[in-house]
Order: sequence, then C-alpha cells, then structure tokens
Amino acid sequence: MNIAIIAHDSKKELMIQFCIAYYGTFAKHTLFATGLTGKLVEEPTKLKIKKFLNGDQGGVQQIMSLISCNEIDVLFFFRDPFNAREASRTDDINILHMCDKHNIPLATNIATGEALIHALERGDLDWRVIERENNKPII
Repeated sequence: MNIAIIAHDSKKELMIQFCIAYYGTFAKHTLFATGLTGKLVEEPTKLKIKKFLNGDQGGVQQIMSLISCNEIDVLFFFRDPFNAREASRTDDINILHMCDKHNIPLATNIATGEALIHALERGDLDWRVIERENNKPII
C-alpha cells in the first residue's frame, strides 16, 4: 500500500511516536510525506520515506496530486484544528475533499489513526490495491 503522512507542526511529535509504535506495520508499505514531517519521522524510525516539499511550500499539493491520480491508498494527516495557520486551511480543506472524492481512508487524529492502522494490519484495506490497479489514469 502507498501511505502518505502529514502533520501540523504541533502534531509532528505525535506522528513520530505513532510511527515508532507502529513501525512494523509502516515498514511493510511504501511511505510518502511532506518534507519536514518525513524528515522528522525518518530519523528516529529509519523508515524509508519518499519526501516531498514542506507542506507550506507545496508538499501538500504534491500529495494531493498523487491522490487525484489514485496513487495513495491511505492518508494519516494529524491536524491541529485549534492552531492551523490561515495559509494552510485551504490546503487542509482541499486534501480532505480529495480523500472524500477518491475514497481514500483518512485519519486526522490519533483515534482514527489507531483505527486505520489496525485495519491495515488486518488487511481490511486491501481493496485499495485493487481499486488503484483498476483505476490507473491513462497518460
């Protein structure tokens, strides 16, 4: 599975701890992340992560383009709804919309993150691989 991870600044430490706790699950998949989140998670976990630009420099849009091309299967986006900068609110709304539009399972907090990680471990989300393969864009 192709898994994207994004975290607002105040949630980056939570994302690091989450990825450490579920290293065994994440290590079985292909990981993508916005720049700083990817760097901060990669260092302590040693997970291999394809890093894009920082979120506020276009990394969120890069992940959105993968979602629109059906290349992301699951998104872990740990958000801080109380401290989101004005500039990122539009990106936040857009990426949530893209996940809804393309049926991408999405976790925006630790509770939904735990539910999704356990679904990954059980194989409940294996349908995404079939969906991705059957709906590749024609280029």
